[in-house]
Amino acid sequence: MARLVLTTPASLPFATEIEVRVTDLNYGNHLGHDALVTLLHEARWRFLRAHGLSELDCGGASLVVGDLAVVYRAECIAGDRLRIEVGVADVARVGCDFVYRVTRLGDGRLAAEAKTGIVFLDPRSRRPVQVPPAIAAIAATGHPETQP
Repeated sequence: MARLVLTTPASLPFATEIEVRVTDLNYGNHLGHDALVTLLHEARWRFLRAHGLSELDCGGASLVVGDLAVVYRAECIAGDRLRIEVGVADVARVGCDFVYRVTRLGDGRLAAEAKTGIVFLDPRSRRPVQVPPAIAAIAATGHPETQP
């Protein structure tokens, strides 16, 4: 079986901690894939908020997830504290990747790596638009562009 390979940067500019809830578990009694995607969404929301942005207003554009890739590395169970690091990579004309590294805080073990391919849209027409300057600046420096 061919395995998906994701390469995340050694350093990502943002991190947040989230605890695995019992409702995040699947029938195998570990973090379900659907719950992990929800935790990634929460981490992306926190990342954007930390930069004064949101998914509905990301520097004048909204965003939509065009694709998602996850590579699981270790099992997580209820009560595990996860550190989810987030960054922006591979900026293109109308989109970019948000990249994630998920680590279990108890033992420091890498639990998952992921990326979401993001497309930016005009909120009215719902048509793709150029990557907002604030996102391009975060990708370049890890911080949003400062406005005078």
